[in-house]
Amino acid sequence: MSLASLLQYGLFLLVVIALVKPIGGYMARVFEREKTFLDFLLRPLERLIYKLTGVDAEQEMNWKQYATAFVVFSFTGMVLLYLLLRLQYVLPYFNLTSSFLTTPLTPDLAMNTAISFSTTTTWQAYGGETTLSYFSQMIGLTVQNFLAGAGGLAVGVAFIRGLAREETDALGNFWVDLVRALLWVLLPLSLVGGVLLVSQGVLMNFSSYTGATTLDGGLQTIAQGPVAALEIIKNLGTNGGGFFNANGAHPFENPTPLANFIEMLAIALLPAAFTYTFGRMIGRPRQGWILLKAMVFLFVVGLLLCGWFEQRGNPAMRRAINEPSVTMPNMEGKEVRFGVGGSVLAAITTSNGATGSYNSMHDSYTPLGGGVPLINMLLGEIVFGGLGTGLYSIIMVALVGLFLAGLMIGRTPEYLGKKIGIPEIKLIMLYTLAAPAAILALTALAVVTTAGLAGLTTNDGAHGFTEIIYAYTSAVANNGQNFAGLSANSIFYNVTTAIAMIIGRFGLAIPALALAGHFAMQRRRPVTMGTLPTDSTAFGVLLVGAALIVGGLSYFPALALGPILEHLIGG
Repeated sequence: MSLASLLQYGLFLLVVIALVKPIGGYMARVFEREKTFLDFLLRPLERLIYKLTGVDAEQEMNWKQYATAFVVFSFTGMVLLYLLLRLQYVLPYFNLTSSFLTTPLTPDLAMNTAISFSTTTTWQAYGGETTLSYFSQMIGLTVQNFLAGAGGLAVGVAFIRGLAREETDALGNFWVDLVRALLWVLLPLSLVGGVLLVSQGVLMNFSSYTGATTLDGGLQTIAQGPVAALEIIKNLGTNGGGFFNANGAHPFENPTPLANFIEMLAIALLPAAFTYTFGRMIGRPRQGWILLKAMVFLFVVGLLLCGWFEQRGNPAMRRAINEPSVTMPNMEGKEVRFGVGGSVLAAITTSNGATGSYNSMHDSYTPLGGGVPLINMLLGEIVFGGLGTGLYSIIMVALVGLFLAGLMIGRTPEYLGKKIGIPEIKLIMLYTLAAPAAILALTALAVVTTAGLAGLTTNDGAHGFTEIIYAYTSAVANNGQNFAGLSANSIFYNVTTAIAMIIGRFGLAIPALALAGHFAMQRRRPVTMGTLPTDSTAFGVLLVGAALIVGGLSYFPALALGPILEHLIGG
């Protein structure tokens, strides 16, 4: 691996870690309704929103009410976005791009896209520049990126309150948390980030597509549009859907190495800082730091492995030139301006961060290199993850580890003084099994049906299997990236990936909220000699071990049929 790549990785992690405390502390103040430097500007606007919508900011909700509000809000967004997409042909700005929109927005594709952007998955079975108008991109997708990201952050805050409070059923008010996530967190950071991206050359206009004549006399259509507005929130909100089909590989979305760095930082920043928010809100900052350390450890391992596999390149290429010892970096599917280093950084950041904003084609990675992002998603958003979801995902894994440790030493497991009893274990197991059940069942359905296999238009065998399981893993993880060799714009894949996205969003968030409600009603137990410290390195090792064991038991057979088999047969 090159020194330049290692320096880039190191700088990225240093910047992320340096910003964890200030950003995390700021979010804690926001959601605990303490004083912030933006209050003079945003408090009047917040009060106006509550007055217009009839929200009582002082009325808190139990977990059932909070979950109901979250689900109703999300499904309302889905319906409105679906209607907007279906009606885009009569809405403003359509005429600017109408002659170039060659992919019809069929009912199943519009449904899939609406669910995708309302669950922060932003799975795209279409090309943005050939399918959507400027109005759909700006008013539909960009707005939903803000709303869905804020909704996930609100659920994460409610989960923290469940661990921080005792002898109460109140987890806060969803509408208040949603508004504060939007006004105090996402909007200010998006404004700053958007300006930075425009300064790097990210496009922001409403011009019609431009025709150009190439050097050999051919005609080329250059798509344009309000790219920067979507680009920053797709990363900051851990959404990921690209304005263009090439996503972050397109020079109008991601023109320079600095722009690439800013966009990757936007993906990791809030989820990483949320660990400090967690520590502050429960009154035990060390608890948040140990979670961050576990995340960073897994992130670094994935980064080094993927970088090493891609730097060594495809063994078949070395055999073809009869030079098995020569290192030939795998540049297939990668932009020269990013190289292996910038491409791998994006692949690992996006696959860990529940953000499908890729800048290289992961389908063209080596078998094991492409397997690393797949494994990151299969682990379940525990490394940074999505807004809010990343935190409760890693804590759920920690609770599994504590339960197993409790069985080994004959003690009732507890976390932060909260007992993990039979009702709590049932919810944890429901959460733990939901993703494997959905991913493996839908993958099995796809590989045994004609409709599922019809999507394999460029590859079959082990690589084709990887493309299918990658799609459903990405959908359940609410990530959105894909192996582009799978032709997913069909009724079969539009419906089944939509099911996977709904399970990944609500099938995980609702058990997490229910568990938070159970914890909030408990009295906190005092620390004794028999209490397992959960802010120590030993706990971090237990957490990482539990993640790898649960992930391995759930998915190793499937991985053996995909990237591992492809590597062994010399792919």
